[in-house]
Amino acid sequence: MLVTGASTGIGEATVGRLAGDGCQVFAGVRRAEDGERLVERFGEAVRWIPLDVTRVEEVEAAAGTVASSLDGRGLAGLVNNAGIALGGPLEYFPPETLRRQLEVNVIGLHAVTRTFLPLVRRGRGRIVHVGSISGRVASPFIGPYAASKHAVEALADALRIELRPEGIHVALIEPGRVRTPIWVKGLKGSDTLLDAIPAEGRVRYGGRIGAFRRLLERAPDQGIAPEVVADAIAHALFDPDPRARYLLGRDARVRLALLRLLPTRTMDALIARALTRMERAPR
Repeated sequence: MLVTGASTGIGEATVGRLAGDGCQVFAGVRRAEDGERLVERFGEAVRWIPLDVTRVEEVEAAAGTVASSLDGRGLAGLVNNAGIALGGPLEYFPPETLRRQLEVNVIGLHAVTRTFLPLVRRGRGRIVHVGSISGRVASPFIGPYAASKHAVEALADALRIELRPEGIHVALIEPGRVRTPIWVKGLKGSDTLLDAIPAEGRVRYGGRIGAFRRLLERAPDQGIAPEVVADAIAHALFDPDPRARYLLGRDARVRLALLRLLPTRTMDALIARALTRMERAPR
């Protein structure tokens, strides 16, 4: 099994779950200290490999390392989990930062998938993309992140149909809020972006951005545990009858239900009203 973005959160929980199930797990990380910590925590079933999904040479080197370790055997599963979350008003969101968001979450995911697919094919394995409910329901001020997850939805759907004749299943995980560091990291990056917004932008968006930021700050405490996501990933990899999609978390189910039931303008109004209440609420 290969898990990208394995250093923290969903990736770390997935490495632990798969190692506990007796799998040999290749944990893709960007820093050696994170890899060593995973081996120390989960044991010799885990082997860490340097893997920045945005660096083609690292992706190809990782595939070579995995292939050599498997000694002619195939890969039983590929879990594309690596991702970042950046946000801010689209009007002031720099194109180069949007490229970075898409490079990690979309282009990197595709690069890993196409490079490791021969090994997955040899092992008659399965592929799991970790998406988000944001891939179906976009929210204000995290448009770049939502755009990347919408793209992941499309890639998963197309790949699932393309590989169906070969019996290679592709599953998509769609969690809502999860208790992981991704939003803490994202908030730090967004703060840098917000500092660069001109004065008129702060006047125009300031209150609503502050309200949404408070929602994101609460997300790690209100979300599901990463182990819940890891359980769904394990089901997608091992179950005889895996699902195409795994919608996880009450908030994700509620958001999707509202999207299906309500007209778009009504949904927009509800989101805007919620932000207004948050903006006016005492801190």
